[in-house]
Amino acid sequence: MRPALLRLAVRYTENTDEAEDVVQDVLLKLWFLRDRLDEYRSIDALAVVITKHLCLNRRRGIQIEQRTLDEGMYIIGEDSPERKLIKEERMEELLELIATLPNLQQAILRMKHIEGFEVEEIARLTGSTPIAIRTNLSRARKKVREQFLMRNKEWN
Repeated sequence: MRPALLRLAVRYTENTDEAEDVVQDVLLKLWFLRDRLDEYRSIDALAVVITKHLCLNRRRGIQIEQRTLDEGMYIIGEDSPERKLIKEERMEELLELIATLPNLQQAILRMKHIEGFEVEEIARLTGSTPIAIRTNLSRARKKVREQFLMRNKEWN
């Protein structure tokens, strides 16, 4: 299974070293799931899905990091310690707001925006419909946005 996963990871990451890291992570995840692997129809398919998601997450992380650096330099010149502190505080605030959401909305929001799952995959994993997932995502985003704006309005 390892050679096939490595070929897949190389296609996604376009970097042999990074692909090796991904495959090691996949094998480690499978090892931790070893007691529950009989619950899955195909371990190979599970390994492929995990590989795909880890590769996409790495790619998104790199793109977000590059975009943040590029856009940040364009918008504000350079980050001062004060701006960095403000960004960190706002991120902590967002995470606190997410923690106040109902458990299902928290889980769906994290699956979509942190783990990078697609709506259809989230629906399948939660036993829900894609429409219900989109509705919950929309409600969760709206609630977090409203609370965030209200808190920040108080500070200004």
